[in-house]
Amino acid sequence: MSLYTEYMDEIQNRKQELGLNPKPIDSEALLSEIIGQIKDTGHAHRADSLNFFIYNTLPGTTSAAGVKAKFLKEIILGESVVEEITSTFAFELLSHMKGGPSIEVLLDLALSDNTDVSAPAADVLKTQVFLYEADTERLEVAFKAGNAIAKDILESYAQAEFFTKLPEIEEKVDVVTYIAGEGDISTDLLSPGNQAHSRADRELHGKCMITPEAQQEIVELQKKHPNAKVMLIAEKGTMGVGSSRMSGVNNVALWAGKQASPYVPFINIAPVVAGTNGISPIFLTTVGVTGGIGLDLQNWVKKTDENGNNVTDANGDPVLEEAYSVATGTVLTIDTKEKKLYNGDKELVDVSSAFTPQKVEFMKAGGSYAVVFGKKLQTFAAETLGVEAPAVYAASKEISHENQGLTAVEKIFNNNSVGVASKTALHAGSDVRVKVNIVGSQDTTGPMTSQELEAMAASVISPIVDGAYQSGCHTASVWDSKAQANIPKLMAFMNKFGLITARDPKGVYHSMTDVIHKVLNDITIDDRAIIIGGDSHTRMSKGVAFGADSGTVALALATGEAAMPIPESVKVTFKGRMKGHMDFRDVVHSTQAQMLKQFSGENVFQGRVIEVHIGTLMADQAFTFTDWTAEMKAKASICISNDETLIKSIELAKSRIQIMINKGMENDAKTLQGLIDLADKRIEEINSGTNPALAPDDAAKYYAEVVVDLDQINEPMIADPDVNNEDVSKRYTHDVIRPVSFYNDKPVDLGFVGSCMVHKGDMKIIAQMLRNLEAKNGAITFNAPLVVAPPTYNIVDELKAEGDWDILAKYAGFEFDDEKPKTAARTKYENIMYLERPGCNLCMGNQEKAEPGDTVIATSTRLFQGRVVADTSEKKGESLLGSTPLVVLSTVLGRFPTIEEYTAAVDGIDLTAFTPLEEELTTKFSAEKAVPVKVVDAN
Repeated sequence: MSLYTEYMDEIQNRKQELGLNPKPIDSEALLSEIIGQIKDTGHAHRADSLNFFIYNTLPGTTSAAGVKAKFLKEIILGESVVEEITSTFAFELLSHMKGGPSIEVLLDLALSDNTDVSAPAADVLKTQVFLYEADTERLEVAFKAGNAIAKDILESYAQAEFFTKLPEIEEKVDVVTYIAGEGDISTDLLSPGNQAHSRADRELHGKCMITPEAQQEIVELQKKHPNAKVMLIAEKGTMGVGSSRMSGVNNVALWAGKQASPYVPFINIAPVVAGTNGISPIFLTTVGVTGGIGLDLQNWVKKTDENGNNVTDANGDPVLEEAYSVATGTVLTIDTKEKKLYNGDKELVDVSSAFTPQKVEFMKAGGSYAVVFGKKLQTFAAETLGVEAPAVYAASKEISHENQGLTAVEKIFNNNSVGVASKTALHAGSDVRVKVNIVGSQDTTGPMTSQELEAMAASVISPIVDGAYQSGCHTASVWDSKAQANIPKLMAFMNKFGLITARDPKGVYHSMTDVIHKVLNDITIDDRAIIIGGDSHTRMSKGVAFGADSGTVALALATGEAAMPIPESVKVTFKGRMKGHMDFRDVVHSTQAQMLKQFSGENVFQGRVIEVHIGTLMADQAFTFTDWTAEMKAKASICISNDETLIKSIELAKSRIQIMINKGMENDAKTLQGLIDLADKRIEEINSGTNPALAPDDAAKYYAEVVVDLDQINEPMIADPDVNNEDVSKRYTHDVIRPVSFYNDKPVDLGFVGSCMVHKGDMKIIAQMLRNLEAKNGAITFNAPLVVAPPTYNIVDELKAEGDWDILAKYAGFEFDDEKPKTAARTKYENIMYLERPGCNLCMGNQEKAEPGDTVIATSTRLFQGRVVADTSEKKGESLLGSTPLVVLSTVLGRFPTIEEYTAAVDGIDLTAFTPLEEELTTKFSAEKAVPVKVVDAN
């Protein structure tokens, strides 16, 4: 059977079973067969083959794109004649292929002696921005050899005509509102975790957005208002919390955006999204990738009394009142020039934050990638020509305040800045290009990152990236047919691209399903590093880490850079004494609760960096805090450690990187050894005093300062989804923090210890509790299932070496077996302990789930509706979050313990303790030494 026949069968099945169009072609072999049928003018499938070739072939560096570009070159040169594809049309098709093989073909034609094709090829090249070193080197060599066409192209690039000749954005954009949900909208609603396997198949994945009914309502709104864009809204909430989710933005764009190219199917851009409380920072970055618009509506405001004081409800929460309506079907107008939102002639709200000069450039260029690559290309061309590049793009915002010190994040951004004009240190609000040190790609967004890399024609990791890792943790629980189809292909691509991969395509080392955040935390050496990762919980306890969409991850891998404003910071310090029966997780939850109380319900963490002065808590344990900051709606988090603690953390990281080397995970570029070398250098800098541990200046300015009083924490603290709150908008936030006594005798249906929120110490706590229970009762009975998933294999190995794994295995009714991994998700649970393989497990919600309607107590971070546990018609599923000892005891009892039961159960157990430092972790500000250390701009 021919590949084409197989493709036709797939098309038929796809249509009958799923109601979908043909899947876009990325295979060289299939497209070669299709081209053969096009050349055969009498072929029965010639018409369909032409359609597939023109409209259904993926661009960039896919193997199909290489074949397509080569055939178009033959047509342009007259070596092949296709009546339906003229030379002019062939050039147009090449112009939509973005880069890679198409650029190679265009350069071949432009730099040739054939004047009939060189000029039109040059005209197309002038519109392209996705050029890499191999491409620009060809232009530079040709220019220096006196090639006039090369000079013409470079002069166009130096003027950035690929950007300046684009049409400006519309001055007025009509939108029709659609309330996608009330309260915070998780990206799970837009792209559910349990559908992660289909994200690379954009049309198929689009079917999972919200509900089929919602999709139809959007279609009906479009029919009724053909001249308006549908704007998805989080009413009385924030849009896109929980994750960056490029797939979520892709889905919104698929239903309510516009097609990026008529020759590339199901890739849509420029959606419009909004929220009463704006857009989650990481999700807003993703919106920018597509050139979309994200609005902060501010349509619900705090109600005040006649004295201007906030009116509160019975729970002490501020009462909100509607400033203006955005009910579904309301037609509004965004004035992009005035930067205001109107209902007819009535001004509703200022939306200038959505139309900064940089964001407008993204909209004009069709997305942020084109701007990043365009700037690099303009710089290259100007330097090659020996001219000064004109100021085409909006000037970078460089803010410097005299006699003001730097926060920790400001120091990191200044240290890693690229192409900064300022001679003085930059402060929050500045827009900066920065070098990225560490990049992480996870396995459910990885297939999309691969697509993005292919689309931007990247073929190898940027040499300025210190290290990058491709995880296998989100598909660790169940090695089903979907994982078996997607993951090996992903690992092979990323391994070839230059990443350290969890699975070895060659089968040399044991497959690793370690949680990506824990691995990134280990391979991040420098406390001044910038980390980009394909997950909202990319929050390292060394350096500053930003969760990002799959596209931004791809951009960081390809260029070694990222561009963003320097965020404001909120300083968190501690006072008092942590009680012996409390776990550090309780401190983490109390931080959220005390912050909200200190600022009358205002979340001052939202959109900012939390600078937590952790002092003596090592990176493994401190990660519990930084990880949680994603749920605090913070943009990122930074740990301030003393010198001694930082050295210990780096030494631990070194040992774990060495284990990766010993297991055979090193690549040809010796990336892992390079990280160990960097670690040795950093330790020497600290020991010698030449560059102590990162600390803010004593004259740094913060948006707010939060002091957490440890004396107030008397009971285990639980984050509650509050599923029965009468105000729908207040359900499933992470703001409801309650003591365990609130849940007196509440039944527990399942417990989960795992995900990125736990470390080796948590596993040892379970072992200690089992030993105590065994000594006290002689036997251990679980009255509710307990699922335990260690975060990494390193931790499992260490527990085995230290004797703790034996007690876990002894009382486990199920222990993972890598030789026989599960091929189907568990749907029912017995009252036993399940020792699952390292990975995300229940926290991810894409494979394993609790039984619908269960009340789950978990160490994870996810309490979104339907994520860990689905609802039933009789009962809402609850995912309550707490510490490891609380989870373990609750499953033994089958209910939440009393404080007396809990205190007795943890007596003598070594919990994750924390003692605040008495001294300030700051450096003395000196205006004379405030000049930033800048990375040399290689472009």
